[in-house]
Amino acid sequence: MTTLKTRKKIGETARNLFVDLVIAVGFLFSLQPHFTGMTIHEWLGISLAGAFLLHILLHWRWLYATTSRFFKKLARQSRVNFILNLVLLIDFTLITLTGILISEEVLPLLGLTGSHSMIWKSIHTISAELSIWIVGLHIALHWKWVLSATKKYLFGWLPRRKKQVTAQANSII
Repeated sequence: MTTLKTRKKIGETARNLFVDLVIAVGFLFSLQPHFTGMTIHEWLGISLAGAFLLHILLHWRWLYATTSRFFKKLARQSRVNFILNLVLLIDFTLITLTGILISEEVLPLLGLTGSHSMIWKSIHTISAELSIWIVGLHIALHWKWVLSATKKYLFGWLPRRKKQVTAQANSII
């Protein structure tokens, strides 16, 4: 019998997995503007900023609790996770702001002119390249959750191999 708390937790996990997958796919596509074209790249970047903000809001309780305990007693992994998330927030903010500043498609559509400064373009490119490493570390830090949630919510409908092998072994005996 499932309780309301269990259903709420399952719902939160499935929702978080869905949001994280949307962010991951969008992130991968946004890294290739020559593949998507500049218009899609820019709109996708703006959408990712919104999705990233949603991700932060969904984890607000953890963020608040960890921030308030950061200089007190806190598990080492939580402290490392917090610092990595802060670096990721700074990096994504830089990517978004510089992307808006150098916009070639979205700003002109709004009647505004973007900057043609190579400094902003360089910061945007360097921040985007750095984000690949930071996101990779972020995923690595949460790898157990990624695997278990993916297995449960995306591939939970697949038959389990262990049960089939056990059933076959029992029928032989």
